[in-house]
Amino acid sequence: MRKKLFVMFLLTSAVAMAQTANLSSHNGRLNVMVENNDGLATYAVYYDDVQVMASSRLGFEADFGDFTQGLKMGDYKMQFNDATYVGQHSKTTVHAIRYTVPFTNAKGQKMSVIFYLTDNGVAFRYEIPRPGENPKCGVIRREVSSFNFPEGTSTFLCPQIGPMTGWERTKPSYEEDYKADAPMTDRSRFGQGYTFPCLFRVPVKKADYSEKSGYSDNAWVLVSEIGVDGSYVGSHLSDYSPETGYTIAFPQAGENNGNGTPFAGIPLPYTTPWRTIIVGASLKPIVENRHILPTLSAKYMPEEPYKAGRYTWSWLVWQDESINYDDQVQFIDLAAKMGFEFCLVDNWWDQRIGRDKIEELSKYAQSKGVSLMLWYNSNGYENDAPQTPRDCMSTAIARDKEMAWLQKIGVKGIKVDFFGGDKQCTMQLYEDILYDAFRYGLQVIFHGCTVPRGWGMMYPNYVASEAVLASENVYFSEGHAKTEAFELCLHPFIRNAMEPMDWGGTIMNKYLSRDNKSRHKRYTTDIFEMAVSITTRTPIQCIAMQPNNLDELPQFELDFLRQVPTIWHETRFLDGYPGKYVVLARRNVDDWYVAGLNAEPQPKTLTITMKEWAGKTVSYYVDDAKTNEPQLRQLKFDKKGQAKVTIQPMGGIILK
Repeated sequence: MRKKLFVMFLLTSAVAMAQTANLSSHNGRLNVMVENNDGLATYAVYYDDVQVMASSRLGFEADFGDFTQGLKMGDYKMQFNDATYVGQHSKTTVHAIRYTVPFTNAKGQKMSVIFYLTDNGVAFRYEIPRPGENPKCGVIRREVSSFNFPEGTSTFLCPQIGPMTGWERTKPSYEEDYKADAPMTDRSRFGQGYTFPCLFRVPVKKADYSEKSGYSDNAWVLVSEIGVDGSYVGSHLSDYSPETGYTIAFPQAGENNGNGTPFAGIPLPYTTPWRTIIVGASLKPIVENRHILPTLSAKYMPEEPYKAGRYTWSWLVWQDESINYDDQVQFIDLAAKMGFEFCLVDNWWDQRIGRDKIEELSKYAQSKGVSLMLWYNSNGYENDAPQTPRDCMSTAIARDKEMAWLQKIGVKGIKVDFFGGDKQCTMQLYEDILYDAFRYGLQVIFHGCTVPRGWGMMYPNYVASEAVLASENVYFSEGHAKTEAFELCLHPFIRNAMEPMDWGGTIMNKYLSRDNKSRHKRYTTDIFEMAVSITTRTPIQCIAMQPNNLDELPQFELDFLRQVPTIWHETRFLDGYPGKYVVLARRNVDDWYVAGLNAEPQPKTLTITMKEWAGKTVSYYVDDAKTNEPQLRQLKFDKKGQAKVTIQPMGGIILK
């Protein structure tokens, strides 16, 4: 192809000629071809000489100029953007290259596409100068940025739903069902395209790659966006078009009850958020996703680090009836006995417990070494959700009063629910809640919300977002209880690969009821649920135990849940396939944990390789093959650091 010789040329020249720009990663394996085709700006992506993204559009249309057609391409510039990430027990140097590709439209107005390439990552964004003395502001009405995949690509996507739909007109809330391994030609369920992140499996012919490339008939690509704040809109992907593939789609006009525009109002000059593409010959770079995307700067810094940990949550199984003082005491006591850091009090607390009693409850929790987190309804006008407290988070004045009170009574976090979409006004609301919460020492979890977009790096007090068909649906529906394993075997590859996810519960009750005998059962095993606390990544993890579990669970399960970390310093993908099974290794300081989940109807026998455990014996949490009962055994790794494990259907394993 063009790769090897061109890489050598790049290393000696920072400027190349125009009209076709061949951009390459530091190791030369990832290449992007940017072209100007009859005034249309396009790009294509290659990995190890295999095209993983076909010719795709670049550009946008603004009220001050059209950058979708009639473009001329200038000489591009390159600069090395190496960065060293220093962790508690590791130091990683990432070799990144930043390319600036300038374009001029038919009116002579300028913009540049900034590409950021690492060994497995491509990101791009638009750098827009001020066209002249004026305008000093503008409106971006649409992007033509697209992602066009080779024929035969299959998809793992979650559909976007129409605005002001669903229960109490609360959607879109990013809680729809994924379809796995679907053809690109399938239309989205609601005709509104797909929510980020989006995973694609690209077929690769053996004749197109060498054995050294690591391909096994497929390439994998994860598409998303990062760096979105209150200065832009949140986007999603359109339905597939044979001509252009998937195109960036702006919010729907009906979101936020029709309030606000679906466009992005910007100051000039301006730089848009990053569109991100993670590429691999396997799923490994997607799952590990470590330092392969642009680094985002924190918008503010706390005086001291926020506390991570685990929380108890009565509402998941005991529901609204549990939002009373006495039941919350039980869950505070449960958190204290398990050594958990937090207890979440859900909706209606202001009416069913009352503010005076909440102050008393917070004091009681603190006396037990536990901090409260409180639930809030985000809005005044965006939907009809009746849960209170309402109208406490929708304006700066209301937030200031409420958060000052929360700080005074010792509450450490809030869970804010029911947002109205992805318009710029809603992105600003997310940012405002986060910053105001920061001023009062509060951490924030979002529910009924959009997907986060780099927020873990941008906002130090951001914890996680739901933005997924989460554990509450295991309670609501036996059908979802049956698909829980499928869903949790998807998310490490898609939703949770990009950002923290508040799945909302390592569920330890056998039945989804307070008496643990009635309603429908949980279809996953105890070991599966325990393993989820490792495979699901979030700094404050919900361990959805019930008080009765203290007397019902084996001691080794209680001991594990008491000490499971929530902060991971390294992640290693060992095996898996989206929706079928997943095996991850995660490191907390010096301690490695391996967790596996199996959503398939047959047992899955695998060979695990962990060189750190060569010749060692580790604890092996596993489901008994005959009874499906949880077992704690010992497993010996050979001198090569290998051992065989078997994961039962709807079951799990843990090694530590």
